[in-house]
Amino acid sequence: MTENKRKMLKELIKQLHAGAPPQEVKERFKQFIEDATPLEISKIEQELIEEGMPREKIQKLCDIHLAAFREQLGKQKMDIPLEHPISILMEEHKIMLQLAEELEGIANKIQKATDMSHVEDKQLKLEHIAEDLQDSEKHYLREENVLFPILEKHGITEPPAIMWTEHNQIRDKKKQLRHLIEDYSTVEFQDFKGQLAEIAGSLRNLFSSHFFKENNILFPAALQAITDDEWKEIRMEFDEIGYCCFTPPQVTAPLQAEGLKKEKIEEAIEAGEMLQFETGSLSREEVEAILDSLPVDISFVDKEDKVKYFNKAEKRIFVRTKAVIGRKVQLCHPKKSVHVVDNILEAFKTGKKDAAEFWIQAGDRLIHIRYFAVKDRKGKYMGTMEVTQDITDIKKIDGEKRLLDWKG
Repeated sequence: MTENKRKMLKELIKQLHAGAPPQEVKERFKQFIEDATPLEISKIEQELIEEGMPREKIQKLCDIHLAAFREQLGKQKMDIPLEHPISILMEEHKIMLQLAEELEGIANKIQKATDMSHVEDKQLKLEHIAEDLQDSEKHYLREENVLFPILEKHGITEPPAIMWTEHNQIRDKKKQLRHLIEDYSTVEFQDFKGQLAEIAGSLRNLFSSHFFKENNILFPAALQAITDDEWKEIRMEFDEIGYCCFTPPQVTAPLQAEGLKKEKIEEAIEAGEMLQFETGSLSREEVEAILDSLPVDISFVDKEDKVKYFNKAEKRIFVRTKAVIGRKVQLCHPKKSVHVVDNILEAFKTGKKDAAEFWIQAGDRLIHIRYFAVKDRKGKYMGTMEVTQDITDIKKIDGEKRLLDWKG
């Protein structure tokens, strides 16, 4: 994008946000609008936010500036396979919009009813729609946890953040719908009609606007920025999270996808500097710091019943020293309880049990002690992990404390 084009597109969006009519702006900036790409539009929005324009304002008014670009964006054609992650998301968009339209149709019919008896024959259908919309959570989890992080690696940070905000607005409406349908028999009929109409209309409007932005701005920008190898990884991550109950099976057919080979990571692994896991890679220092940061005591006993590892939690409950490494775990317990330790280990080794738990009082603190059988992918016993945690304060937790309640 040339500097002149960038300036003109930015000025276009600024004027729209200042209240200029979209049609008037379209005529003035016609030559720049006609060849603007979704990636360029995304980056201009991002620049405006970085320059101080509130993200909420961009989100609130982007429907207005999209009106100016709508004709140009509508000409786009994405030539991608049916099983591509973007195809999957767009197919789900179609079905969710159909569900919202169906919900609105039912809500409109109920508006004409005179009492709750007219709702009862539609109750099962309403429940089905609410359940499908609730199951659509997997759609948003795939975007937020797989697609958005990859876009951010390519420098596209603000458009995903705006989309995530809209996801949360959709979640709120879905929650309202579920509660309304679950409690319909306890709600006054006039209130039920009013709430259902408001939720149905809001969901349809949210879906229509949100899906247009993703289909015509975010997804084409992603196709421009993300590499073929990254798309293969994205599809594998999509498969791992799973799909909605309504996702068409033809778009989720299994892929023989191979992940991107990261030469630098492989070199570090070969040199012993990095540990490669299925879900990522970490240095030895990172692994140790993570384990020591956990608010629990961890000890690991290998398949020969020898203590092989313990973490150094900041507030360790039971003392552990390096002298125990290599020691038989039975020697770490009083004689009166060794037979119980042996029974647990035997149950783990034979597969009769996978876990055992106990809790004790230590002064005024309640200590929770759990043992877990550690097995490889084939189910072969590798050892036992002990996890000890002070749960005194956890037991006192009541109500909710959400992320937004954090005061620092």
